[in-house]
Amino acid sequence: MTLLTGIRDIRAPAARTSPTLRAAAPALLLYAAVRMTGLLILACWAAVEDKSPHTLLNDRWDSVWYARVAADGYGYEIRLPDGDLHSDLAFFPLFPALERAVSAVTPLSVNDAGLLIGWAASLAAAWGIWAVARLISGRDALGVVLVGLWGAYPTAFVQSMAYTEALFTALAAWALYALLTGRWLTAGALAVAAGLTRPSGAAVVAAVWVAAAVALLGARRQGRAFPVRPLLGALLAPLGWCGYVLYVAVREDSPYGYFDVQAGWGNGFDGGRALLGFVADNLASNVVGGLGLIAALVLVGWLVVLGVRQGQPLPLVAFTVVMVVTSLVGSGYFGSRPRLMMPAFGLLLPPAVALLRLRRGYVALVLAGAALASGAYGAFTLLGSGPP
Repeated sequence: MTLLTGIRDIRAPAARTSPTLRAAAPALLLYAAVRMTGLLILACWAAVEDKSPHTLLNDRWDSVWYARVAADGYGYEIRLPDGDLHSDLAFFPLFPALERAVSAVTPLSVNDAGLLIGWAASLAAAWGIWAVARLISGRDALGVVLVGLWGAYPTAFVQSMAYTEALFTALAAWALYALLTGRWLTAGALAVAAGLTRPSGAAVVAAVWVAAAVALLGARRQGRAFPVRPLLGALLAPLGWCGYVLYVAVREDSPYGYFDVQAGWGNGFDGGRALLGFVADNLASNVVGGLGLIAALVLVGWLVVLGVRQGQPLPLVAFTVVMVVTSLVGSGYFGSRPRLMMPAFGLLLPPAVALLRLRRGYVALVLAGAALASGAYGAFTLLGSGPP
């Protein structure tokens, strides 16, 4: 018996009923409480530093680039003193398009529209994460705890910013739910949207492809009629990601245009060489810090292994693995790696299952401690100089 019952056990009462907003209310209330804790810590700390928490959330780092695209379209770039070229084409179009649309029909600026979208998307993401956990386990409580842990993730403060992580996670979670319930075209459409949101939309495409391959091979082995919907979902899924990469290629007049743009930001895939160099440099300069980094990487790998051993559905495992691998094997700013992995909520399923073995009071204590630690780290980061 695996720790998770798997989607085949749809006889569980929670798995049979729809993931309504009313049913998800406990999870959403917990998530809101966790994130409000972080925002309160930020507000207090920012007051001491005489800074505006509002500005820190909607006009900092990547949110500035998204707002500029929303207001003026693509075409802005900066040449740095070291020669690197930062182009706004590195930022995928769905989030700024939504900012522009919301700003057009409300009194909000594009920056505040981005903040509103981020907050709304974070609730949609929490709802989707809860729905997936509930479906694969038949247990409401697991979804509630998982949502609480996701809201208290170390870099969860970006869930409350004008950033794309919350929107992407919402699209990914509901795409996975659609896959696990056989809604192939819905899953494909959500994968298209995810592919227009972040480069990691490729992980959602991978989940759709894996699920479709399993469905097609299963039908063939059982001698059943060829299932068309899985194939259509698989064909639909990559259109968002590929469409934007093609758009940048045409705009830059180069088939490698998008990858050249990312290279200007110092981003690219090197098979993990930069990561190994970063670990080696940390070990050389600070043994304790280097060992801590190694321990964190081992923990991530172990969580992936535990997810497989739990019997997590194959599409969820595929999504998690691709998210983790693409977050770690590229070059670029290493401080962003935890943030890039944050949408991979499957990593948090093993600790969520472990927490459920404790008494309710201990679970509340752990979640409260995690919320406080996450809030403090978020405030420290937002009030610092470097991006997350």
